[in-house]
Amino acid sequence: MLADHGYDADWFRAALIEKGIVPCIPPGRRRKTPCAYDKELYKKRHKIENMFGCIKDWRRIAMRYDRCAHTFFFAICIAVTVIFYLN
Repeated sequence: MLADHGYDADWFRAALIEKGIVPCIPPGRRRKTPCAYDKELYKKRHKIENMFGCIKDWRRIAMRYDRCAHTFFFAICIAVTVIFYLN
């Protein structure tokens, strides 16, 4: 799981490891003993952030006009399909 500094907590890391998820969370500034994480994998996190930025360009999705979860999900699917087709 890729996450930002804000998710750096021992209880959160322990819960992820307990579920079999490998955390890739850089240590926060206040941590006295730094935790190990994959720096190369963390550098690829910007691709996920860019994808969310492209999806939020669609006003319908950014403002969450759809009340039903399944309608909102289908709006996201349509947006992602169009973004993929245009790029």
